[in-house]
Amino acid sequence: MLATISRAATRRPLTVILVWLLMLLIGFGLGTGVFGRLVDSVPDVPGTESERAAAYLDRVDKSGESITAVVAGTAVADPGLRSQVQRAVADLRTVSGVADVPDPYTTHGLTSEDGKALVIPVTLKGDLKFKDKKTAVDTAVERIRRIEAPDVHVSGGLLLGQQMSGRAQEDVQRAELISLPVVLALLLVVFGGLRAAGLPLVIAISGVAGAFLALFTFSQFTDISVYAIQVTTMLGLGLAVDYALLMVVRFREERRHTDDVVEAVHRTVAGAGRTVLFSGLTVAVSLTGLLVFPSPFLRSMGLAVAAVVVVDMLAAVTLLPALLARFGARIAPAAQSEKTGPGTAPAEGADPDSDSDSDSEGRVFARLARFATRRPVVVLATLVPALLVLALPAAGMKISIGDAKQLPSTTEARQLYDTLDAHFPPGTGVSPVTVVVRPGAAPDTVARIRALSDTTDSRALPGGATLVHLQPTGSVDGKAATDLVGRVREVRGSEPVEVTGVAARLVDFRAMLADRAPWAAVTVLIGIFVLLFAFTGSVLIPLRTIATTLLSLGAALGAVVWVFQDGHLAGALGAEGLGSLSLTAPPLIIAIAFGLAMDYELFILARMRESWQQTGDAQEAVVTGLRRSGRVVSCAALLLAIVFGAFMTGGFSPILQIGLGLTLAVLIDATVVRMLLVPATMALLGRRAWWAPGALRRAHDRFGVSEEAPSRPQLTSV
Repeated sequence: MLATISRAATRRPLTVILVWLLMLLIGFGLGTGVFGRLVDSVPDVPGTESERAAAYLDRVDKSGESITAVVAGTAVADPGLRSQVQRAVADLRTVSGVADVPDPYTTHGLTSEDGKALVIPVTLKGDLKFKDKKTAVDTAVERIRRIEAPDVHVSGGLLLGQQMSGRAQEDVQRAELISLPVVLALLLVVFGGLRAAGLPLVIAISGVAGAFLALFTFSQFTDISVYAIQVTTMLGLGLAVDYALLMVVRFREERRHTDDVVEAVHRTVAGAGRTVLFSGLTVAVSLTGLLVFPSPFLRSMGLAVAAVVVVDMLAAVTLLPALLARFGARIAPAAQSEKTGPGTAPAEGADPDSDSDSDSEGRVFARLARFATRRPVVVLATLVPALLVLALPAAGMKISIGDAKQLPSTTEARQLYDTLDAHFPPGTGVSPVTVVVRPGAAPDTVARIRALSDTTDSRALPGGATLVHLQPTGSVDGKAATDLVGRVREVRGSEPVEVTGVAARLVDFRAMLADRAPWAAVTVLIGIFVLLFAFTGSVLIPLRTIATTLLSLGAALGAVVWVFQDGHLAGALGAEGLGSLSLTAPPLIIAIAFGLAMDYELFILARMRESWQQTGDAQEAVVTGLRRSGRVVSCAALLLAIVFGAFMTGGFSPILQIGLGLTLAVLIDATVVRMLLVPATMALLGRRAWWAPGALRRAHDRFGVSEEAPSRPQLTSV
């Protein structure tokens, strides 16, 4: 298959390039239409109790969302301020789309006990279209800002969602502006030339364009999260660098053995292309587990990442060979014995006739491999406990939807949050737990539910239902709020009562994760096992790979919990301990990091397998495989760490969590795990590492992909 693809790409390179250029134009033209179809409803899970209750309220309750303004920094009893606020309240009541604006001076609880702050809640009508709702919010915000006071902040409801999504997009854009020039500079150092260095960026741009087009198609059938775009660009760039680095380094190595550029491309695709193909499939399978969850957020993440992985993979085995066939003659071959340093490229492998460690190529990685293979028990006894200790905090991981506290202190939503926290009792401005008591409930049901909270209100709904609001203490989705949801569901018994609101959606989301996570894990692990077996012909290597990958993933996730949940060293990153992680962070860290770890594993296994098939020496295959692939893996990990590390330059906590988690996962996996744990475990297994039962061995011989590069021709002298 790969031989056919490479021949097609090299026979008509311009046609292949033009096809990809057309896809690029369509992707950035039609595909960017997905930006207008994105949703930010991360915790929503169709079919859950909270969603059913919310849908019912949308049908029967005409009250809409609300925004909150806080005025502080001066005495609220000042006659001039009171006059301004009351005029503003009167004006707000006349705004089209506004349902209610209480007077803070005559409504209990809207002025602080210290007399230094007041709250103006603005409730919108419930039947507004999005455009009308946005117009009403913008008009209300503009009027509130005209109040002359030291501190006037507006957020909440629709505004809070916009402010958080906007900050997330700003942080991602900042990270891309920082990382792209650095990555390009390092690629220039790695490849020693602009042409070769530009190839990974071409693949990355093609991958992102193709992913946009795929997401636009998916958006016609399902919701796509705003985070899907951010993850697409992050992973699209990372995988493009990985695949292009592997292919170009192999191409330069093959050019060392033949003057025929086309032949070098064929050999590159037959060798490295097979690795890219399996790597892409493995990463995509790693993310199919997200499709098991009914959450639109998780499903859209799975679709987005799988799309960019597949497009990057296809670009690497079709577009890149066409570009190499067309312009590869201008890319210098790898030197016979390259030295490490600026202006030189790390060769993916050495001359097969010179496999000794004395060859400067991969010398450090060969020594690491020999150390690990000679002392496997010492390596495992040292590193496995260390990684398990790092992973321990992950056992206490908590997730939450989050509130304005996730934002930097300079943002308006955070300033409103801090002002309320400083001047008002806990729970002020927090969305209530919403309870719908349907017709037919026992007469004392409403009273029993209202008794669960000190601050409650209730009102009748059309059709005979009753709406009850219970005000929790603490944050909108903190322990007090989620415990309150649990108590309501316990007290109601068999009565027709449903609970919704932010805290209820979080409770239902956690239940969904607990229910579906085992099935997602089984789906991913079976898929990974099958692909790795097809790649290696071994049943033990897939098991070893999964175990070592889980160690690095657990260590990275444990560090994220230790920093952002527990608060250790969070200040160094411009954050603070929040008592929980953002609901978005753990699934994305786990899915992306697991996929990338499989990426590096396949890069190394490909070279080990080549050496094993050539020599039959299990230990030497480990050393040779790591020597030939170590630099590629290290360079790819360094470049990816820069991309992910740049996401820690912002201030939005979920983006910081994802950035730290992925950076640590990549660095730990590419160094400790792949350079030490992998050779140590392979040494312990010895020849058994490549074992499979007879029936499976025969199945692999018949159906497994075993396409190999032809023997190298001798370099012709000119």
